[in-house]
Amino acid sequence: MLDDILLADPRALTALDTSGVLRGAATAGAQVRSAAQGAADARISDLAGSRPRALVLLRRPGTSGAAAGLLTAALGPTCPVPVVVADTVPGWVGPLDVVIAHTADADDADLADGVAFAVRRGAEVVLSAPADGPVASAGAGRVRLVEQRIPVPPGLDLPRALAVGLVVAGALELFTTPLHPALDPLADQLDAEAERNQPGHEPFMNPAKSLALRLAEHTPLLWGTDPLGTAVAAHAAAALATHAGVVAHADNVGRAATASGLVRSLDRAATGADVFHDPFDDPDGTTEAPPVRLVLLATGEDDPAQVTLRLAGRQWPSADVVHPVDEVARGVAHAGVLRAGLLASRFDVAAVYLGLATRTIEPGYRGARREES
Repeated sequence: MLDDILLADPRALTALDTSGVLRGAATAGAQVRSAAQGAADARISDLAGSRPRALVLLRRPGTSGAAAGLLTAALGPTCPVPVVVADTVPGWVGPLDVVIAHTADADDADLADGVAFAVRRGAEVVLSAPADGPVASAGAGRVRLVEQRIPVPPGLDLPRALAVGLVVAGALELFTTPLHPALDPLADQLDAEAERNQPGHEPFMNPAKSLALRLAEHTPLLWGTDPLGTAVAAHAAAALATHAGVVAHADNVGRAATASGLVRSLDRAATGADVFHDPFDDPDGTTEAPPVRLVLLATGEDDPAQVTLRLAGRQWPSADVVHPVDEVARGVAHAGVLRAGLLASRFDVAAVYLGLATRTIEPGYRGARREES
């Protein structure tokens, strides 16, 4: 059960967060700045002027898959080169390709093998990883290594992974509008979001706490109204599972609207609960699933309600709409990327708050970790 009083007590939150998970979630802006500086030290800018045959994004356990989804959505259909997302290095990779790999696991043997293979094939490899361990050693002296400089609990390193991908794509001139090479606008937005979400702020002033309260004791339906919003939804579902043990459904609103069972659950929820229903009256010995709560995630310029009507053929007036146009105004360069980064950070912090308030995060918590063989 959610301890909502805990969310209003910053001292209690700090005392419970013995592993510093909230502090780790608040480092998003610092991670972006550190990654951008690390990319500069790795001379990523030397890639300028080259046009790869393909950009290969490796998806490994952790946040690399979310980063790949966000970068692919940010580049969009206008990207001048194919973007390939793969779990392992494709066998066809060669000297004309650029491979980006991110991991927080320095001992990922499969990734180490993939890095070594890509190097042997002559591909340009950008590796975001800890400086020590088999993964870094596999490409020692032959890859552009962006070292992990700000350690965070597992599952909270998406800003670093995304930043490295954005710097590489920017150096390759894959965006129609150039990115700031140091990613300062993104880092500034993430710093501002961390300030809003600090434990000392009451829920009505803290968007992450407010989101956590809205999602508590519900089954979240996280539906994106645009490609970047959908990519954020996928990451948000993973964050809720990792930090709060919450199962969520994430998809594009157009596809999700074809899931008739979920739509019926939404319609039932919109009619309101039976005021005479006794939640402790369970004659069949069964437990009802938590009620659904729809959250629409939007990063584009258009009104999410109108986009939902166009894609799904209907609207859900009861839905929570998360569209941070107050934080990132319409017309700002790369507004979609800035909003996506902001929303991903907000859901990370909300998931941590929810995990703390439900005691899912216990003292000594270290997030998700790979099973040892």
